[in-house]
Amino acid sequence: MPAVKNVLIVGSGLAGAGAAIHLASAGVAVDLVEIEPQVTALGSGITLQGNALRELDRLGVWERARQRGYPFDVTGIRAPDPYGTVLFEIPDAKTGGPDYPAVMGMSRPELARVLHDRADEVGVKIRYGTTFTELRQDDPGVAVTFSDESTSRYDLVIGADGIRSWTRRALGIDLETKSVGMGIWRSFGPRPAGVTRTDLYYGGPSYIAGYCPTGEDSLYAYIVEDAQDRSTLTPEQRLAVMRDLSQAYHGPWDEIRETLTDPSRVNYTWFETHVLAPPWNRGRVVLIGDAAHTCPPTIAQGGAQALEDAAVLTELLITHDAVDQNLWDEFHARRVDRAKTVVDASNQLAAWQLAHEQGDIPGLMRTIAMLVSRPA
Repeated sequence: MPAVKNVLIVGSGLAGAGAAIHLASAGVAVDLVEIEPQVTALGSGITLQGNALRELDRLGVWERARQRGYPFDVTGIRAPDPYGTVLFEIPDAKTGGPDYPAVMGMSRPELARVLHDRADEVGVKIRYGTTFTELRQDDPGVAVTFSDESTSRYDLVIGADGIRSWTRRALGIDLETKSVGMGIWRSFGPRPAGVTRTDLYYGGPSYIAGYCPTGEDSLYAYIVEDAQDRSTLTPEQRLAVMRDLSQAYHGPWDEIRETLTDPSRVNYTWFETHVLAPPWNRGRVVLIGDAAHTCPPTIAQGGAQALEDAAVLTELLITHDAVDQNLWDEFHARRVDRAKTVVDASNQLAAWQLAHEQGDIPGLMRTIAMLVSRPA
């Protein structure tokens, strides 16, 4: 018998949706609240490595995701010269095992829809435009008051509500989220026929210029610069800045740049990072995903780590017969060091780029591949 009969999950991103699907599939009653009024996802696209694809398969959505994404097994490194010269090609490690591609690009909103559709299928009750206003714990559970003034009780509450987690603040946890000094421009648009993988351009006026195919007809492109306050720019000005920065990059970028015409498809965010020291739970409320740890996207592991959190936590809740210290000790033993290693590696790569140093990037990537190739 599972350790829980009913669970509230706050936040419907990768960690929240993943946890909801796993628990509901095992017969646990799951309420999922999402403060946004509909299925949404920040950003343009997401790069999913093999260990993330393995988790999507465990959730029962791999085939649907593959049909809507764009898989590939090689990453190219190009020069910021007038030709976008290919310097070398790197075979990507198959961190999910031989049954999955090494990497797949996908539209973030498409991935969100796939997961939410699966959650509906397995019986998750999703309430949009809703969050909690109060959590009151006692030994057997948590009494919750919601923003619509309704109330309910749960055996467990999972806070999967992102980097600025309201659940974390409600628990009184003071966690400093820091900028690593980089900002990223992203845009979503059509895929030129010649773009069949991620290519990275290091150098030029920006740290990185790259792109990732996200479907047969789509890609997302990105440029990484020094973190700046871009909040006062109009959408049209944001588009102009990204187009201007892209002028230094050629090859496929020349085609991509011509498609950068829609201001609504350009967004700008900073690279930020934090890791919550254990424990990630306070009694019967636990934090997972970006609420507990977040890393800059330098090694494309944020989504994978969120899905792994969800898989490990729900496996323990389903196989243990009580929410006790043994369960929490096993959860932290399996997740804290693994997630911290990934965050530290992401930050180390960002630091090398900020210092205009290459460092042992291949060695770092091999270390990460060895870590994430093992099931969480």
